[in-house]
This record gives sequence, C-alpha cells and structure tokens, in this order.
Amino acid sequence: MESDLFATAEHQAFRDTVRRFTEQELVPRAREFDRNGRLDKALYPKMGELGMLGLRYDPRWGGAGLDWSFTAVLFEELARCDNAGVVLGISVHTDMATPSLHEHGSDALRDEFLAPAIRGERVGAIAVTEPGAGSDVAAIKTRARRDGGDWVVSGSKTYITNAATADFLCLLAVTDPDAGHRGMTQILVPTDAPGVRHDLLDKIGNLGSDTGIFFLDDVRVPLRHAVGEPGQGFRQQMQQFQDERLVLALSTVAQSRHLWERTRTYCDERRLFGKRLAEMQVTQFKLTELAIELAAAEALVRECLRRRLAGADATTEISMAKVHSARVARRVADDCLQLEGGFGYMRESPAGRGFVDARLMSIGGGSDETMISYLARRLGI
Repeated sequence: MESDLFATAEHQAFRDTVRRFTEQELVPRAREFDRNGRLDKALYPKMGELGMLGLRYDPRWGGAGLDWSFTAVLFEELARCDNAGVVLGISVHTDMATPSLHEHGSDALRDEFLAPAIRGERVGAIAVTEPGAGSDVAAIKTRARRDGGDWVVSGSKTYITNAATADFLCLLAVTDPDAGHRGMTQILVPTDAPGVRHDLLDKIGNLGSDTGIFFLDDVRVPLRHAVGEPGQGFRQQMQQFQDERLVLALSTVAQSRHLWERTRTYCDERRLFGKRLAEMQVTQFKLTELAIELAAAEALVRECLRRRLAGADATTEISMAKVHSARVARRVADDCLQLEGGFGYMRESPAGRGFVDARLMSIGGGSDETMISYLARRLGI
C-alpha cells in the first residue's frame, strides 16, 4: 500500500525488519503451521525481540510508543507469508486481546500480563463470542460473580482464535445481570486456571491459527483481574472492536494485494494456446477490474488510518472498510483462483487457500449484516 503515511526512514527500516522475519521464519513453514493447526509459539518471543508486538503501546511496559502507520506496515509485510491463519493469530494477540488492557488495565495488570505479552512470553486471546451470542454482544450469558476477593466465572466462549496457544483470555462477562449492557466487565482469565478447559474446532480455512471453544466451570480469578471499572466492559469492548476491525481491514487488503500480485505473475508465466495467459483480453480485464477494487479498498483503509493518526473519530469509516475489504477479498480470491485454473484449486496455491480463508472476513469481527445495520443507524438511514 504505497502511501505518504509510511514514507520515513523509520518506516522503511521497520518494514525491512518485518519482511526479513516473514521470509525467514514464516514463509518456509507456512504449510507446517497449517498441518499443526497453529503458529509455533516459540516465534512470539522472536517477534517480541524485534519490537513487533507492542507497536502502539507505552514504552513503560515494553511498547514502542509508535502510531497506527507502523501497525499498517506490520500487517502489510506479514501478508507476504501466504498464510491468513498465521496473520490472524498474530493480530488477535497484538490488536484484539490487549488494547483494553493497555488503555484501561491497572498498572499491576499491565506488569503481569501486558509486558510479557509485548515480549512474546505470554500469548493472549479475546473471548467474547458464545454459542448463543456472536455479533450480538449484548446477548452474552457467561457470568462472573463476586465471592470474597475473587470473581467466579462460569459459562462458555466459542470460535476463540489462539485457543490452544493463549496463556490468558481477555474475557467479557456479565457481572450485574440487572444492568443490561452496563453490567458487563472485561476480566483477564489465565487459561491454566482450575476450571478452564478448551476443545479445538475443525475449521475449513485459516488453518494456521487454532480456534476452539472454552468451558469455564466456577473459575476463580482475583477481583483485580477486572480490566477497568466493573460495568464498563461493554463500552471497552466496543472500543477494542474498532482496533480489531481496522487491523482486519488493512491486513485483508494487504493479503488480497499480495494474492493479486502472485496471480499476475502466474499469468505472465502460464502459456495457453500458444501465448501467455496475460496476453489474453479476458485475463487483462479481470486483473484490471480487481486492481480497481483493490485501489478503492486501499484508499478507504488509508482514510481510516489518516483519521486515527489525526486523533479523529473513524468509527464509520472503519466499519465501512471492514465490510468493503472483506467483500473485495472474496472477489479477488475467487477471480484469482479462476485465472489459475486447476492449479488454483490445489492447497499449494495461494489463490486456493485464499478462496477459503477470505470467507471468514465477512463473518469474524462483526458480520457484514451487523456492520451494515450499525452503519445505517450512524448514517441516519
């Protein structure tokens, strides 16, 4: 995503660092991560040493104190690993499980959970969705009641990315059943706490990340594990969703751009009926139409980043980018698979994997339907 937002020497140095890491540590093992169903956890400390895991966080806890433009560079370069599941697992740790902890957690919680997360010593996951509550966050049922100096948490959470890898959950629970969405609290729950167990789920795509369901049976954690003030969890989670959706949008567009470039190269090399596939008008038209859609998606994501960098509200634009980038990703993957023909239908093909992986983006982080309903209200429609 060429832009003046990322034009400094510092940006380029960081881009080079992430690209080397991706080429050396992720690309050669991309299929291994798919077979294992998760990223090698030993890579997180390496990412921590390279300053990849706390870009926007306070240096007091080991963060880099940088802005959103560096987050964009990170996920643009990670997209080159050709494994959407791996990118998703990393993004959950960096931008879905820890933003609330950084913004609202006590200093003690930041010392205990955030600092080691930035170093890559502890991996986080976000636990909101339940078997009976997905995009409708206000419908969650998992309870946390006070008992002496503890929260006692009971319930279940499903479709949790990093389920087998995570050392802690940033979990949203009902702490005051009579207060509606004002009776919810974010609570940090170590995954090795007594009463916590998980089962892995069998996904059709994004195989490089582990996804599962958690069961919490009277799990005790100290009251001090509440992130922010009790009762503020719903509001904090909505704020955290904005970080999540922006990262999903920019990483989805970056992965789609990379797939387009890979397919264009394939078309330059593939010969059909005595000439290169790229010389055929139907190929030229398909690639050009995709380039137009990608340029529009990239422009929308850049606008989100500009607003964030300026400290302006970007809620509407981020919601739009989340919907649009997911739909563009599906179109790009489908057309690239078609252009690659039989090879595109193989697991070894980035287009084949992208075709399945991209489907999640219109569901995870808020479904298209939820986003559009929300946008209609914001637009006064």
